[in-house]
Amino acid sequence: MLEEVQDSGQSGVSLERPGMDRVRDLVAAGGVSVVLAQDRDRIAREPAYHYLLRREFEEHGTKLRALNDRGDDSPEGQLTDGILDQLAKFERAKTAERTRRGKLRKAKEGKIVAGRAATFGFSFNERRDGYLVNEGTMPVVRRVFKMVGTEELPIRTVKRIFEREGVPTPYGGQWWSAKTLRDIILDDCYRAHTFEEVRELVGQDVAATLNPEKRYGISWYGRRRTTVKQVLEFGPGGKRYRRQRRATEKPREQWIAIPVPEAGIPRQLVEAAREAIADNCKPSSAGSRFWEISGGIMLCGSCGRRMTTCRRRRDRNATNYYHHYRCPKRQVDGPGACPHKKHYRAREIEDTVWGVVSELMKDPEQLRADLERMVELEQEGMRGGSELEAKAWAEKLADVDRKRSGFQNLAAEGLLTFDELRAKLGELEEIRETAERELQTLKHHQQHLAELERDKDAVLKNYARMTPEVLEALTPEERHQFYKMLRLRVTAYSDGSLKVSGAFGEGVSVCQTEPTLRCNTLLPRS
Repeated sequence: MLEEVQDSGQSGVSLERPGMDRVRDLVAAGGVSVVLAQDRDRIAREPAYHYLLRREFEEHGTKLRALNDRGDDSPEGQLTDGILDQLAKFERAKTAERTRRGKLRKAKEGKIVAGRAATFGFSFNERRDGYLVNEGTMPVVRRVFKMVGTEELPIRTVKRIFEREGVPTPYGGQWWSAKTLRDIILDDCYRAHTFEEVRELVGQDVAATLNPEKRYGISWYGRRRTTVKQVLEFGPGGKRYRRQRRATEKPREQWIAIPVPEAGIPRQLVEAAREAIADNCKPSSAGSRFWEISGGIMLCGSCGRRMTTCRRRRDRNATNYYHHYRCPKRQVDGPGACPHKKHYRAREIEDTVWGVVSELMKDPEQLRADLERMVELEQEGMRGGSELEAKAWAEKLADVDRKRSGFQNLAAEGLLTFDELRAKLGELEEIRETAERELQTLKHHQQHLAELERDKDAVLKNYARMTPEVLEALTPEERHQFYKMLRLRVTAYSDGSLKVSGAFGEGVSVCQTEPTLRCNTLLPRS
């Protein structure tokens, strides 16, 4: 029997991939004689990962092969394959380095490093290395500065006016955010700089290509350092991966200034708008309602994004708000990004979800069985090989220490030059970092299982025996905490249907929401 496994859109730089998980699960189940890949770097681009997988598969009598293998199981063959693995890692590192250097050189030459979209109010030129003023959207930017700087309107008032008038956001959405408007006001692309100021920022070589009679805005390149990592999440449907991005701002002296055409906004107006928002602070949420199914509990059934919260007043003078859950992707990226445009009234959907969950509490023994099964599934999802994997990485760390000592002895005896020693120690340090990172990941997995056990015990001890009257008296905060323990997921679909799942099973309940939530239908457990 032959099974083909693909990892579309996944990088071989990590073992945390859905396809690789499937391969490892098949091998652990037994009966797999060989795992074959087109190229060795499709298995992994890190030599240490090849070592781990080879050890893991050998435990189950499985061989790891690739079509571009150059060797066999002899020491010479392993050496050849090891060289191929190092070349794959080197190729990836060099590609990343060339890309980084190319972008940096382009920015230092005063050219725009194009992203997915130009700064709002501008458009790319034909070569996509410079900006042109977009007279279709720049009037919106000019209006923002006028409303805040001259008319002295608060940012949130500007937000409501734009939404009422249907002015599209920078990415084509309908709903503006205060942060978007604030970022526009603080962006130096819209602030006119004299030629002397620009020359001081960009240097003489770039300034020589500019017109001394004109003014320019400044686009900053390299303001933030962004790191991306693969994050493993456990939910009712099992494991899934998502990319987590984290951005930190670099020191000001590392920013690179790129001149852009003047936006046509008087400098004094820009300064007035900035002064108007200088003392703004994030409003306190004290006293506002608590959202029971926020924080990743409620998901969009069309795009999978976490639903966000919003509140609306019927008119400007109204004192009461309507509270809703909605999909953020459509609001941020535009109507074409997600077909799900429904807004769900918070109180109605929260009451419906609580009705489903409280119904489950009437059968404590079944709930106990479901929770125990959830823990079992999570343990199975880790392939039962965590101890073996941890042992392999620990052995790799010990091997690194032995080799490090050996290389130092060779250098002391004059058999290795200092440059060769430096290169060898650098390779070993990379392997050490990989092993320590993987050991930390395994530790997090074990901590997750321990949290599941604690939550299971807490649910059975504190909730399963509660009377209906006590359950109904739970505060929204207590309900939210209870949902987290149950690993609850509420998936809302664009056709108005609602699916509630969690530790008690997949698809245990479906509620129809037409036109609003007014039902509480419970289906049998699967």
